[in-house]
Amino acid sequence: MNDLEQVLQLVKTGKMDVHEAKKHIMAMAQLADPGKRPAGAANLPETPAGSAQGLEEGSPKAEPSLSGHAGEDTVADLGFAQLDLERQRRTGFPEVIFGEGKSAEQIIAIMSKLMEHTDRVLATRISPDKAAAVLASLPGVTYHETARALTWFKRPILRVHDEYVAVVCAGTSDVPVAEEAAVTAECMGCHVERVFDVGVAGIHRLFRRLPVIRKAGAIVVAAGMEGALASVVGGLVARPVIAVPTSIGYGASFHGLAALLSMLNSCAAGVSVVNIDNGFGAGYYAALITQNMSKETSVT
Repeated sequence: MNDLEQVLQLVKTGKMDVHEAKKHIMAMAQLADPGKRPAGAANLPETPAGSAQGLEEGSPKAEPSLSGHAGEDTVADLGFAQLDLERQRRTGFPEVIFGEGKSAEQIIAIMSKLMEHTDRVLATRISPDKAAAVLASLPGVTYHETARALTWFKRPILRVHDEYVAVVCAGTSDVPVAEEAAVTAECMGCHVERVFDVGVAGIHRLFRRLPVIRKAGAIVVAAGMEGALASVVGGLVARPVIAVPTSIGYGASFHGLAALLSMLNSCAAGVSVVNIDNGFGAGYYAALITQNMSKETSVT
């Protein structure tokens, strides 16, 4: 079943309204060929230029193919890297570049190839010197210095759900990890509310922001030292909490291991834990949660 057939099937079964279906059909048409419109879309109104995007968050995914498409290689062989060009079709988001250990030249080559095949590119753990080289070589790329991330979009993101992600961090030293989570969720089409420097040493700061945190579709909590903030938040909300232990702390924190163990041993239900400093994983997981919440809401 192709993308258009799947959209029509969702309309027939009442799982997608006509207005949303129009947006998805036009987005697919623009992604495939900006000058063409899909069969059966002749009577649909034009979408404003640059406002649509293929495979948007909340849109139905095409059925994954393990054998690839006719006449199209699903792997790009760069010698030093084998790029998975079909990942966006399978999972809803393209392959992400992990920048540590890669040279600026390798990052540029990978980003260039992904830009030919996807509607967005995200690269994480990019140092300022590597970022400067990429920005000089590739137009339209943005560097998020605090998050150490590079992003590129073929066109502005079309957000099709109202849920947002709350990214909460204990201290200012935890902000880089929290920002990695926030930028990742934003790259996936989610609105993000940032709630920073509300750690347990001054717990009253957290209580002032509870209304924002409680209304989020999913909550990311980044904390170092003893990592207690995740348990505190988990005991105050009715939403999934994704805890991110950070490597911030003195010697006995063991570069984040103490916070990791604290979060794994949380007595608050509804708290899941990602690896130390893994803001990307937390942001990605939170975005998936909010997207799927929006899908369920639209069906009921």
